[in-house]
Amino acid sequence: MLETWRWFGPGDPVTLQKIVQAGAQGVVTSLHHIATGSVWPDEEIARRKREIESHGLSWAVVESIPLHNDIKTRSGDFCKYIDNYRESVRNVGAAGISVVCYNFMPVVDWTRTNLTYTLPNAAQALRFEMTDFAAYDVYLLQRDNAAADYDPGLLARAKQRFEAMTPPERELLEQNIIAGLPGGEGSYDRQGIRRAIAEFIALGVEGMRANLIAFLEEVIPVAEEAGVRMCIHPDDPPFSLFGLPRVVSTAADARTILTAVPSPSNGLTLCAGSFGARADNDLIGMVREFGSHIHFAHLRNIKREPDGSFYESEHLDGDNDIVGLIDALLDEEERRSALGRTDRIPMRPDHGHLLGDEIGQEGVNPGYSFGGRLKGLAELRGVMHALQAVRRR
Repeated sequence: MLETWRWFGPGDPVTLQKIVQAGAQGVVTSLHHIATGSVWPDEEIARRKREIESHGLSWAVVESIPLHNDIKTRSGDFCKYIDNYRESVRNVGAAGISVVCYNFMPVVDWTRTNLTYTLPNAAQALRFEMTDFAAYDVYLLQRDNAAADYDPGLLARAKQRFEAMTPPERELLEQNIIAGLPGGEGSYDRQGIRRAIAEFIALGVEGMRANLIAFLEEVIPVAEEAGVRMCIHPDDPPFSLFGLPRVVSTAADARTILTAVPSPSNGLTLCAGSFGARADNDLIGMVREFGSHIHFAHLRNIKREPDGSFYESEHLDGDNDIVGLIDALLDEEERRSALGRTDRIPMRPDHGHLLGDEIGQEGVNPGYSFGGRLKGLAELRGVMHALQAVRRR
């Protein structure tokens, strides 16, 4: 697999030189300064590509070209935004970048309630706490009919938790949930998120799925012509939040997406942490079934709790069998090679812990510290080398 690293552009405190020092060969990045829905100009793509290549790295994956909400709801100016998206895909392909990761999550992108969850070793991790989320949804956001989405026991715990929160704690919880996390597509205020939630709830799961398939039918032929492999990122977490529809959470969802628009350019991002937050997702089985369509992998681990809560654990110590998953991905690469395919699977260590001197530092992107991802990449690299050594025997 190709070792890559997510970079948030020139303002990222983790510089390209640090990425070189980490041993990655490829960069995963986006043009974050281009407004969602606008065309990515050739010259902006070329400028970013030159900057990356000046450090001996390749721009391996675009993560992501964000989708405007009008595309997801097929309302407003969605026709214009789809045309713009297709043009961006053409421009990326013309620049020689062949993988585009994207997501179809409604309203909120990846979501956590605690960005500084302290572990027994005093490192800090990202956490999704169901009780805190319900407390926000029902008692602070006061979404219409929110209580109906939670069982009575969880509601009682959420009310108790909410009443015990100080005003700064409530403000921080809201900020963590709706203000936008790194790589997300924007942020909301309280009134704005209520309106957006209501619009997507009215759309429903089947409406959301139909809109995703319509988007793929319009964009995948362009991706084929441009030599670009699109790979959708799963919902994170892979279950409904705020009563919103989710359509990329399970193996069945992935099967539907790949079957609806069959093409080598219609693929998946195998995010171990996102799919793995559901115990009923068999990650290794998904690689065996969907392997030819896996164009990108996010390797991270989580520890699940019965109520849906989870936190991001050590890369090799959690509920996901990361060693088995890497083994399956290496098998897929060998299968591709036997068929004459030359495309490797880019992988990146996803969401590192805050360690050492980075704890408390300003400017560190949550989940994207240098030390935590450096540790994760080293561990994942060790697993890959060991498994490849066994194959050579």
